[in-house]
Amino acid sequence: MDSLTQIVLGAAVGEAVLRKKVGNKAMLYGAIAGTIPDLDTFASAFTDTITAIEIHRGFTHSIVFSILFAPVFGWLISKIEKKSIATWQNWSWLMFWGFFTHPLLDSHTTWGTQLFWPLEVRLAYKNIFVIDPLYTLPFLVFLILAMRQERRTKKRRKLNNLGLLISSIYLLVITPALKLYTFDKFTEALEDQDIAYYKIETKPSPLNAVLWSANVEVDDAYLIGNYSIFDTQPIEFIEHPKNHHLLGDWIERRNVKRLIDISEGWYTISERDGEIYFNDLRFGTLSPIARVDADFAFSYKLIEENGEIKAIETEKTRGDAKELLSQLGNRVLGN
Repeated sequence: MDSLTQIVLGAAVGEAVLRKKVGNKAMLYGAIAGTIPDLDTFASAFTDTITAIEIHRGFTHSIVFSILFAPVFGWLISKIEKKSIATWQNWSWLMFWGFFTHPLLDSHTTWGTQLFWPLEVRLAYKNIFVIDPLYTLPFLVFLILAMRQERRTKKRRKLNNLGLLISSIYLLVITPALKLYTFDKFTEALEDQDIAYYKIETKPSPLNAVLWSANVEVDDAYLIGNYSIFDTQPIEFIEHPKNHHLLGDWIERRNVKRLIDISEGWYTISERDGEIYFNDLRFGTLSPIARVDADFAFSYKLIEENGEIKAIETEKTRGDAKELLSQLGNRVLGN
């Protein structure tokens, strides 16, 4: 999830764990704990693109990290907060829950997390987008209201718990229900249109859980369709050829295999101006409207350098974001 959401979650968890002893400092250190796992994003500054992708939401988003580093940070905080009545064990418990709830939340996104690192399995329930105001804003409001109360009052505890409860209901009940509902709509549409397929995956579109998209694998292509719960017209599936043959001998190269593993097999290959591009389909396109020419959210130019295949992520611009947002508003309301 985005940084603000993880800060809010961490602060609320810190408040629930250590409010009575340290007051607002529980929120402060909980917020810090909620951001630390995402420091793995800085890996891109020290390593190649493919390795950075593999590292992201790996070790720092695992149970192992939470167990090993909570006591370390707990000890550091106890040295900083020497006058506090909280012990290093108290601070360690706060940091553990701040670390641990971060990947628990991220496991509901499309990218998912390696919660059980070093095992390769990645949990990705794909029922919430990385930025969802309906999850974050109510949570934030109740957290601010709780912050304004005296630390030992029942009202403060109730407000914080209410924020945790509402956000959890949205995350664990409402969005999974919407995922199941829209999944049925996609499979019904495929049946109605006599489309034979091998597998299908669904996920919410940016900033909401009303508009959903589906990736569908058929023989030589992947189909991408969008469905809003307000739609009145049939779902349209747009075909994107796999074009895996364009890789040629590169398909046996180590780094290409790594990219295929990262994409979980959901990828297409395209060629532009003599250059080969690897498109990760898991995150769909940069358009909420079904289009053949839509750019993919994550695409990598493949180049051979010193006998090794390297991947260069194609840059996204402000114009891409503006176009996405302008189209998204209308598309969410139905076709």
